[in-house]
Amino acid sequence: MPTTTPLVWEATIALIIGLLAFDYFFHVRKAHAPGLREAAIWSALYIGIALLFGVVVWIWGGRDMGAEYFAGYITEKALSVDNVFVFLVIMSSFQVPRESQQKVLLFGITFALIARTVFILLGAALIDRFAWVFYLFGLALLITAGNLLAPDDHDADRPNVVVRMVRRMFHASPHYDGDRLFTTWQGKRALTPMLLVMLAIGGTDILFAFDSIPAIFGLTQNVFIVFTATAFSLLGLRQLYFLVGGLLERLVYLSIGLAAILGFIGIKLVLHALHENNLPFINDGEPVTVIEVSTWTSLVVIVAILLVTVAASLWSPKGKAKVAVSTLRAKVADYLSLSPETPPVVRRAVFADMSAAQKRVDALEPKFKAMVHRADVLQYDLERAHQVHAAATASPPQPSDLGLPPPPHGDDGDRPR
Repeated sequence: MPTTTPLVWEATIALIIGLLAFDYFFHVRKAHAPGLREAAIWSALYIGIALLFGVVVWIWGGRDMGAEYFAGYITEKALSVDNVFVFLVIMSSFQVPRESQQKVLLFGITFALIARTVFILLGAALIDRFAWVFYLFGLALLITAGNLLAPDDHDADRPNVVVRMVRRMFHASPHYDGDRLFTTWQGKRALTPMLLVMLAIGGTDILFAFDSIPAIFGLTQNVFIVFTATAFSLLGLRQLYFLVGGLLERLVYLSIGLAAILGFIGIKLVLHALHENNLPFINDGEPVTVIEVSTWTSLVVIVAILLVTVAASLWSPKGKAKVAVSTLRAKVADYLSLSPETPPVVRRAVFADMSAAQKRVDALEPKFKAMVHRADVLQYDLERAHQVHAAATASPPQPSDLGLPPPPHGDDGDRPR
């Protein structure tokens, strides 16, 4: 395996920084909501750059190094899709205007890249000094895999702990002021919800780093591969968010698939730790003869799990129900984020989209309506949107009852959101 020279590192870091800078100066400086065509083109471009980089690694570093990169990239990309789920929840809970969401996402990606670089360097230093760290990494992934199987993993309240603390400590405005981070409210300088949502996404990025970094170290200990696979999996995440949006909810078995992948890598790490064992209370400090899983086997298993997960999800009627509900939540949030100065033609168009999404939820079978998570919140927001529209257009209020049953007591299980 060739040595990664300082020149290679410098060129790679310059490429990644250049892509981030390009994103900022050409895409998010002017607030706008990208259309499907724009998001699709740029998503394909970033994935193409990542794959092309993998081909270069394959040619330069050999088959094994190339396989390590692609196994790491695919795993990290799958985990980054889970990031998008939580980003959707955060954006919805803060009712971020759609045209401002790009800047929030780019901040999240940049913060995630910095945080994960720190974790990568720390992880590499620990691995270099203590072989038993693989036991800890393996155990962490097995615990994470178990947590992914727990119901309602993506809790809208979980990322807001930091935000609640900031709100207690600082003066915060409840209203957006464009994409500004600070504004004047009640006669004093105040934080805007834009800054708070950035803090919420930054906090979740740190939590995700605890999952993703042990996962990729379970596939390769080459720091260059760990860093580049992680970086390229994050680049393009902004475009992926707008390309698929609520359709990600269709992947109803994604948590099971990710749990299987992390569980597999966790077992692989424990086996590797046993093979390199030097803990005195295990086999008298001697290495244990165990099967070690090759990189190629890991690549095949990861790809197979993802293909089965996607195929099973696409055939699921529950996935269609989740798409309908999540789309309605997004449309309601879009309408409630409109300012009083919004032109009537724009207001009517957004309301029409929301009404169409409402009809799709109305048409769901009762068994799927009974599974809707936080149905009371959705019903309340929908009624508020109809009241606002009636007041803004001086028109009679339309029916806004979805016919959703009250949420049952106890565990709400795996419900469409």
